[in-house]
Amino acid sequence: MAASATPRTAEPERVAVAFSGGLDSTALLHVAARSGVQVFACHVHHGLQPQADDWALHCERVATELGAAFACEHLAGAPARGESVEAWARAGRHRALHDMATAAGADLLLLAHHRRDQAETFLLQALRGAGTAGLAGMPRAQWREGICWARPWLDQPREAILAYAEQHGLRWIEDPSNGDARYARNRLRQTLWPAFPTAEAALAQAARWAQQANELAEEVAAADLATLSGPERLDLAALARLSPARASNALRAWLAQHTAAPASLVGRLLTEWRPGGTLSWPAPGGALHAYRDGLFWAEAPGHAPAPAEIDLGRPGRFPQPGWRGSWLVEAATPGIAPARLARVVQRSRAGAEQFQRAPGSSPRSLKKACQEAGLPPWRRGGPLLFEANGQLVAVAGLGMDARAFAAKDEPQLAVRWLEDSALPQSEGDSEAGA
Repeated sequence: MAASATPRTAEPERVAVAFSGGLDSTALLHVAARSGVQVFACHVHHGLQPQADDWALHCERVATELGAAFACEHLAGAPARGESVEAWARAGRHRALHDMATAAGADLLLLAHHRRDQAETFLLQALRGAGTAGLAGMPRAQWREGICWARPWLDQPREAILAYAEQHGLRWIEDPSNGDARYARNRLRQTLWPAFPTAEAALAQAARWAQQANELAEEVAAADLATLSGPERLDLAALARLSPARASNALRAWLAQHTAAPASLVGRLLTEWRPGGTLSWPAPGGALHAYRDGLFWAEAPGHAPAPAEIDLGRPGRFPQPGWRGSWLVEAATPGIAPARLARVVQRSRAGAEQFQRAPGSSPRSLKKACQEAGLPPWRRGGPLLFEANGQLVAVAGLGMDARAFAAKDEPQLAVRWLEDSALPQSEGDSEAGA
């Protein structure tokens, strides 16, 4: 889910609390219920323990006693092959909490993570070789799809929460899985804290330093990308002129806009590219292409749609979902007679097509025309528009074939192709005939 750290500007009228029924969330719900705002206790039924039904009933009773509304959502399905139970449960829990908070009309969701949770997160991320973003741990407040996820107790030791719960006679659930040494976080709790009782505060402080370092890196990357990148292209030649650390930082920020690139891919991009080189690297969800000293992202292509007849004989934007783009038709010159555009066939390249760039120029092979126009190889598959007699009318990325131009005294419509990624939001929301 998309996230940002924008702070809240007004006191909430409704607050949702992630309520598992354990010590921490029970104490947090108790505090929230005494604050005077309308509180919604949101419980996620993971279905992983035989006591899960009893826990949900316990949470509902406690919420009712405290005067809070109660919602419970069951997780469906099971972990995918090779997926950890922890990762599956975490992803499902996040979705469920967001949905319950949204349904309750609350844009503030409180979570009971405390200082030890933050210290454990920092250490586990370090053991995985994480960078500053991972070492920063959990943010104190973060907006995700209209909900502010807040952790007000992130600096509080667990002992303070326990003392509060005992002082107010609260009842909570003890999850037996918290003692299961198969889970990395539990192994830390069983071994690290008894051996190093002062480590919690030090590791939590290290996470705060990592947060600051990560925020600084993001600011530097944003400033660099303002001059290094456009809507689709990253200037590799300019990137190479930065210091290695700064180049890596900017590249990772640019990649994050398109794919979850592993650290190894960042290293390969920085070491394998040379000025003038044309290279490609597979990445999750697509591929990266170096072309004419620029870096481009391309989503993994699907199967090309079957040839189809379409009507482009009037102005408007005509989305072609199978091609991930739209034909934009406008009254302009030079252009093509509307009658000729009313029945055109759209298909992919078949080979041997020729394209004429301008009146009086010689037709060139489509490959040569693409090269001359600087159209990257991965964008040369189409779609193409043809008349019924096989005459080429237009090519995505190249424009209209000059042989199809109308006479000067005829009505004319100009046709051009827009990739989905190039559509501004206002234009992407409108269609021909709407």
